Amino acid sequence: MTSAYYRVALAAFLLLAGGAPAADAASDRHAGYYYPPPQTEEDYKARSRMLLDADRHMRMAFINTVTAEQQSQPYPPQYVIFAKGDEAQKMIIVSLHDGAFDTLYRARGLLAQLSAVARRTPFFREHKVEDLFTFFDLLNLLGFKQLTISDGESFAHRVWIK
Repeated sequence: MTSAYYRVALAAFLLLAGGAPAADAASDRHAGYYYPPPQTEEDYKARSRMLLDADRHMRMAFINTVTAEQQSQPYPPQYVIFAKGDEAQKMIIVSLHDGAFDTLYRARGLLAQLSAVARRTPFFREHKVEDLFTFFDLLNLLGFKQLTISDGESFAHRVWIK
């Protein structure tokens, strides 16, 4: 395994310790199952480049590391995070509690918090990008093409990572 793989796995662990988009929502087979059809969408032009060895395995390792860290905490997870798509290129975050992520502003609040945590990782500091890169850039490094965040009831927001 490459050192980039281990750096990303470490970044994922530390994250919780402290392409082309689909045509439209109608082609989103996950809408209506994991979340309602997204009411809002945005494009994020990544500042990072995808790692050369970013693949399905690396994305799943990231998800598994984040999930394991959530499960190791003395309190229940506030949200679940998982990947879907043939190449696990679609990240999904769904709240496990009523009233969370039920507006665009609350969803963006979580994403801003995840950016703050990602910026503290050794990976971002080692590459001197902690004041430039966001959580979306971390996702781009790993090869994720979209992120959907939902309250698990009536609200969903999608970010296309380009």
